Amino acid sequence: MNELNGHDVEDLKKGMSATFAKTITEADIVLFAGVSGDNNAMHINEEFAKSTRFAGRIAHGMLSASVISAAIANKLPGPGTVYMKQSLEFRAPVKAGDTVHAKVTVREIVPGKNHVLLDTVCTVRETVVITGEAMVKVGSRTPR
Repeated sequence: MNELNGHDVEDLKKGMSATFAKTITEADIVLFAGVSGDNNAMHINEEFAKSTRFAGRIAHGMLSASVISAAIANKLPGPGTVYMKQSLEFRAPVKAGDTVHAKVTVREIVPGKNHVLLDTVCTVRETVVITGEAMVKVGSRTPR
């Protein structure tokens, strides 16, 4: 793998993994609300959010899950990877100031199609906040 091209299908092995971490900031939450149009009071209204079971504002689930995308795009399989599918289970809230650690692990490789199934998990400290799986398409050194 070089910095412009990620791993080709021939480079990948079951069990390979990589991580990426990002601290979610107040600015990230406000910007994500603006970009996505998701202005749910859980994310932007502290007074309302204090009255909920979370006792304060939480980050958008998709903002937190975007750290998985960064792990895939930047680490494994890396640049050039095409995201095809992602399932997500949100298990715990993420708040401003939390550092989300995304881990992607190769579960299955489909060489003929250059598809790779990845297990995805995000944690904050020791707490699992998101689980799921992703299907991506990667390059190959073998011409078709």
